[in-house]
Amino acid sequence: MDTGTHIVMGIALGGLAMADPVVTSSSLTTTAVIAGTIIGSQAPDIDTVLKLKNNAIYIRHHRGITHSIPAVLLWPLLISGVLWLIIPEVNWLHLWLWTFLAVFLHVFVDIFNSYGTQALRPFSKKWVALGVINTFDPIIFGFHVLGLLLWMFGFNPVPTFLTMYAIIAIYYILRFAVQSAVKNSVRKTIPDTTEIIVAPTIKFFQWRIAASSETHHYVGRAYGRSITIYDKFEREEIPDSPLVKAALKDTNLSAFTSFSPIYRWEITQFDHIHEVRLIDLRYRSNDYYPFVAVVHLDEDLNIINSYTGWIFSEDKLRKKLDFLPH
Repeated sequence: MDTGTHIVMGIALGGLAMADPVVTSSSLTTTAVIAGTIIGSQAPDIDTVLKLKNNAIYIRHHRGITHSIPAVLLWPLLISGVLWLIIPEVNWLHLWLWTFLAVFLHVFVDIFNSYGTQALRPFSKKWVALGVINTFDPIIFGFHVLGLLLWMFGFNPVPTFLTMYAIIAIYYILRFAVQSAVKNSVRKTIPDTTEIIVAPTIKFFQWRIAASSETHHYVGRAYGRSITIYDKFEREEIPDSPLVKAALKDTNLSAFTSFSPIYRWEITQFDHIHEVRLIDLRYRSNDYYPFVAVVHLDEDLNIINSYTGWIFSEDKLRKKLDFLPH
């Protein structure tokens, strides 16, 4: 989920903690627990700072080790330990329990996005991505804001947030049902499909579609059960050539291939420069595919420059690469 949603979830969890008599018995413990749930709801996303280094490292590691099983166990110990050092009068066990719940809930809700997490590490590096909830879901965010407003105006936070989470649980079930219906519609539209990726959007009944058959890739949108295919690409294996092998050694391209399950490729030559481009088919926007990885190589197959990330125009991509073809 996005940062804003994680923040309101952390505050709401602090409200639910009012059900714990140990928490409410001391104002210091109450303060520490609310701080713990807010910080715990943010802690796993500390890997966002990797963006400051480069996109390749961020793409490869975001929602990786910081969302793993060891991290889910270590974050609460670290956060509650620091808070206990600041406020030694708090009940550490209950502070740890509520902080743990905040960290766990952060990682748990992230698996419902199409981005997913490596939540099963170290047992598996597989990305767990159920793809039913958009990174920012206005309904989930809105319910949290409503619950917080009711708490602010004097409503008991415990029944308020319990009711809210019961409604949100039903909402999740509905999202799974809609996703299943969309996949069935895709199978009817493309009978020979072998792979279907259905990703949510900010709108309840609209879904992004990327599908593959043995011979083609398909990109489209679902509006309820109505499927619209925008693009159809012939499916071709990327050449097993020295050029491609050299390009795939680049960190940006290798990060892209580790993250993207469905993409197409282009190889172009500009004078004495070779360009290898990989294009993720999941994120079509206004007739453009903005998530790409590009590498330029010279005639000796030395890498000149490369980039991976979100680019919404060729001009911006050229500026990122500091490259102007003649």
